[in-house]
Amino acid sequence: MELKEELQNYLTEIEAWEDDQKGLFFWEKLGRLPFKLLDKVTPKFIQEKMGILVNELGSYIQTGGRYLISEKAMIKKIRKTTVNLEIETIDDVAKMPLKDMIKVSDALQGERVKFATVQGASTGFGGIFTLVVDIPVVLGTALKTLQEIAIIHGYDPNDKKERVFIVKCMQFASADIVGKEAILKELASMNENKNSSEDMISQLKGWQEVFFTYRDQFGWKKLFQMIPIAGMLFGAIANKGMIKDVSEAGIMLYRKRRIYEKLHELELASIKQIEE
Repeated sequence: MELKEELQNYLTEIEAWEDDQKGLFFWEKLGRLPFKLLDKVTPKFIQEKMGILVNELGSYIQTGGRYLISEKAMIKKIRKTTVNLEIETIDDVAKMPLKDMIKVSDALQGERVKFATVQGASTGFGGIFTLVVDIPVVLGTALKTLQEIAIIHGYDPNDKKERVFIVKCMQFASADIVGKEAILKELASMNENKNSSEDMISQLKGWQEVFFTYRDQFGWKKLFQMIPIAGMLFGAIANKGMIKDVSEAGIMLYRKRRIYEKLHELELASIKQIEE
């Protein structure tokens, strides 16, 4: 188990990262405008498919559905990085040293960002119609990545509470300064609150908020898709940025949770020693 000083140093790094996240650049706001303008000319069948997707992904919070990943495959990957600890279950993963969690997280982020870059380029030249393919793939990749990050830090994405936390991570990655501060407070209360998952669901303002935020961020991409080469380049850059931001948010927020739990374990161990 890590020393308290080590964990505090990790926590300080995360708090510095949170402070850096509390700004929304002008171009990020501007990037949402083209979609609002172009939405009026988007074919009806595309808008209908968007609505279906909102409902389908919304069910992820309740059931996980087809978006749940293979726990065994992820544990097998994690097992390769830890030689001093036998990893068989997610509870075993939670006992890993934080440095091992960081190593696995960084490798995973690199893999997912590369995938998103290639996928963004491949759909970036198909015009407005590829948006129907692009958004589900990006959101699906984000959900898969965040579930893997949850397991890396010893949390079970099959738990409804973790699915709520995952959606909150996605909200955080795309929120403005006010939204980020609100989400950090909600996540803190979720960690302290032992209420049922139904109560936590009521805290969530809706999956649609996440979906439409991501949809708006495709505004510039839709605009550039009218120019084939620009569409490919911007598609690669846009998707790469989205997955990088989401995975980074997930890594930092899950790492923070694990640090607090490790600090709590150290405190309990210290109290037990004093009592003995």
